[in-house]
Amino acid sequence: MAVKEPLIITDKDQMRQWSRTMRAQGKTIGFVPTMGYLHEGHLSLIKEAHKHTQLIVVSIYVNPGQFSPSEDLSTYPSDFDADVKKLKAIPGGVDVVFHPHSLYDYGNSGRNGGIGVEREEKEREKAVVSCVEEKGLGHETWVRVERLEKGMCGKSRPVFFRGVATIVTKLFNIVEPDVAVFGKKDYQQWRIIRQMVRDLDFAIKIIGSEIMREDDGLAMSSRNVHLSPEEREKALSINRSLSKAKAKFAAEKGQVNCKELRSWVIQEINEAGGRVDYAEIVDQESLEAVEEIKSPAVFCVAAWFGKVRLIDNMEISV
Repeated sequence: MAVKEPLIITDKDQMRQWSRTMRAQGKTIGFVPTMGYLHEGHLSLIKEAHKHTQLIVVSIYVNPGQFSPSEDLSTYPSDFDADVKKLKAIPGGVDVVFHPHSLYDYGNSGRNGGIGVEREEKEREKAVVSCVEEKGLGHETWVRVERLEKGMCGKSRPVFFRGVATIVTKLFNIVEPDVAVFGKKDYQQWRIIRQMVRDLDFAIKIIGSEIMREDDGLAMSSRNVHLSPEEREKALSINRSLSKAKAKFAAEKGQVNCKELRSWVIQEINEAGGRVDYAEIVDQESLEAVEEIKSPAVFCVAAWFGKVRLIDNMEISV
């Protein structure tokens, strides 16, 4: 089977024109937004998108708008050439890789003093710590999903979901897809995007794809590369404790209360050497914390191992 060479597009106007040309031909477009450094979790999203549409667009863009100045934007891993090779290897491949230099730079490229637009963009990119800086490169408009963004990751990362909702809105307006696929590992993010699409009347179907795990149960993440072998072993306590909590709930036929389950998971992660950011059992739709599980819920955890913050979750059916 011949390898499909994806079209690499870096300009947002060219991206929009490609999408409109394809849709004028009656083609449907699936979209998978990523920040690159692709792993099997990302590739599973693309395989899912193939089930729903004829053409696939993957974006690779590390979004500065979701990082606060104290976070790890500068150390976020990237390997664009390796990412493209992985995309080529997927059955059916992808049609477009949208890889913009910056989606927050509205400067006049005519003022670059002759150094070249691309070089100027790269120089600006290096200087950006995050889009929450006062300089901000002229970006003032943000999208917020006010209730769903408050808890869990929103508590410790107050600008995160503002940045996610804004960049996804921008990408939707540029790519104009029919379907977009998001991983359920980022459960709060997935629910926020679904709510945003409903509230703002985007004509896009949002699909949540199940968590992909390593053979030992660790949820796949681009940040796993920063774990030392010892930290990685300790991080297995997240999935292990969540699985035991779910089994305990099932064994006791739902009689165990959430406070007990949460304490149990926190203790196991702490004893393994992790530092829990949060461990919350919430309603799957509203993301509001529950004391007893009487309707579909999800147990969400974020924990630090060394300097790496990992998230995971497990859905609990009633």
